[in-house]
Amino acid sequence: MERIHITDVSPRDGLQNQQVHVSTDGKLELISMLAAAGLQSVETTSFVSPKAVPQMADAGDLVPRVNAALPALRTSVLVPNLKGLERAHAAGAQEIAVVLSATETMNQKNINMSLAQATEVSEQTLAAAIAMGLRTRAYVAVAFDCPFEGETPLAAVLRLSERMQRAGAGEIVIADTIGSASPGQVKERLTAIARVVPVAQLAVHFHDTRGMGVANAWAALEAGVRRFDASVGGIGGCPFAPGAAGNVATEDLVLMAERSGFATGISLAGLLAAIDFAEAQLRRPLGGRAITWLQRQREKQQLMPSVEAPAAAAPPVH
Repeated sequence: MERIHITDVSPRDGLQNQQVHVSTDGKLELISMLAAAGLQSVETTSFVSPKAVPQMADAGDLVPRVNAALPALRTSVLVPNLKGLERAHAAGAQEIAVVLSATETMNQKNINMSLAQATEVSEQTLAAAIAMGLRTRAYVAVAFDCPFEGETPLAAVLRLSERMQRAGAGEIVIADTIGSASPGQVKERLTAIARVVPVAQLAVHFHDTRGMGVANAWAALEAGVRRFDASVGGIGGCPFAPGAAGNVATEDLVLMAERSGFATGISLAGLLAAIDFAEAQLRRPLGGRAITWLQRQREKQQLMPSVEAPAAAAPPVH
C-alpha cells in the first residue's frame, strides 16, 4: 500500500491566529498527542516577531522541550529571515521553513518587503540553514490566488518554486493560503510545477475556506504529490491573509486517503483525542468536515486506527 506523508501544522499555523493563548505546556501536550497518534512530522512553532504573532512568543522555550520529549519526531519551525534562523538554531531547531509569497502586494503586507527582496532573503536564509546542517522547506504562499491581487500568475509560481529548489530547499510547499483553489486548478498547477521541480520534493498546504480542501488534496494525489500539510481539527487561519479560514483537517485527510487505498500510519482515534484536548485549550468546538461522523463511530467503538502501524520517520527530501 502506497504511503502519503502528512505534516501537522496545528501548533504553528493552527495556533498563530487564535485569540485564546495556549501555554507552552499545552503546546507540548498537543504535539505529544499528535506524535502518539502516529504523526511523524509536525511544524511546531515560528521564530517571528512576538509583537506581530504573540502566540509564538515562546518558540525559544518550546523547541528544546519538544526535542527532549520527542527525539524521534521530525519537527520543523518557520523562520522569516536570518535573524529568525539564528534564534531557531540557538533553540535547537532541526528543520526550518521559509515563506515566500508569490505576489508583490502579499509580501508588502506580510513582511514589508518587495517580492524581489523577499526572494533574496529566502534564498539567503536557506543557504545559511543548509550551512548549519539543518533540513529545509520553502513555502510558496498564495500560489493560487492572492487576497489583494486576485489570481496569482502561474508563471510566477513556477519561477519561484524553481528558485527555491535551486536555493537548496528540501521540500517545496505549494500553499493555497486563502483556501480559494479548486481541484481542476490544483491538478493543472501541480502538473506544471512538477515539470520544474521533482514531484517527490513537492508538498501542498490547503485551507478549507470554500469547503474544497479535501477535494483539492485528492487532486494533488492525482498529480503525483504524496506530501501534505494539515491541521488537526482544522485549526488555522493566516493573520496576514484576510478571509483565510482554517487548514484542511488532518482527520479529513487521513480518512480520505485511507479509504482511497493509501496508508498514513495515523490513528483516527488518536487524532480525535488530540482534538478533544485542543478544544479544551481553545474553548471552542473544533473538527473537520467528517468530525460528526468520526465522533459517532467512536461512540459506537467502531473507529479503527490506521491500517498500518506507524513506521520509521520518512527521510527528509533533499
